[in-house]
Amino acid sequence: MERMDALLYDCDIREPLFDYLEERFGKARMFEEKIIGKSRADVLMVTEGRITGLEIKSDADTYERLKRQIRDYDKYCDENYVVIGRSHAKHVEEHIPAYWGVLVVSVNGREIVIEEMRPAQQNPKMKRELQLAILWRAELQNIIEQNHLPHYRQRSKRFVREKLLEKLEWNRLKLEVCEELFERDYTLLEDVEE
Repeated sequence: MERMDALLYDCDIREPLFDYLEERFGKARMFEEKIIGKSRADVLMVTEGRITGLEIKSDADTYERLKRQIRDYDKYCDENYVVIGRSHAKHVEEHIPAYWGVLVVSVNGREIVIEEMRPAQQNPKMKRELQLAILWRAELQNIIEQNHLPHYRQRSKRFVREKLLEKLEWNRLKLEVCEELFERDYTLLEDVEE
């Protein structure tokens, strides 16, 4: 990989992307290949009080599924980026909303470089109920207990999410959602969605 026009594939992009994100945003937790709606998010990055979606379009990828992916990312994330290989730089903005950010990944000598072509803006389409749906039942229960709310143990996850939205101020709840995601322990089995 010595030339500036070298083609980059998804597997070439991920590790440098994670290094870039951690350097830029500090404390961050990355979730890869997370199902959101009818799409599989390449990366969901959780920072303090913020969930950022990152869709990777390597030089080998097309925009075929991007329209649906944008709809799904927009429902779950506070802001979104498309992470592209240099070959997409001229036309990517035709395929994404104006509030999506663009990160361009290229090769410079032996180094992979990531540059922000356009910053992400606040996503106007995020749905609070769906963002809460990312949490497991145990994580919802932790928030309930921290806020001294009734446990609702025999109720559906949807009911519990609705109660949290009703009882807690969103900015506070959002911080707690992000904290639960930071602390997520994959040695515990994810519960089945109801």
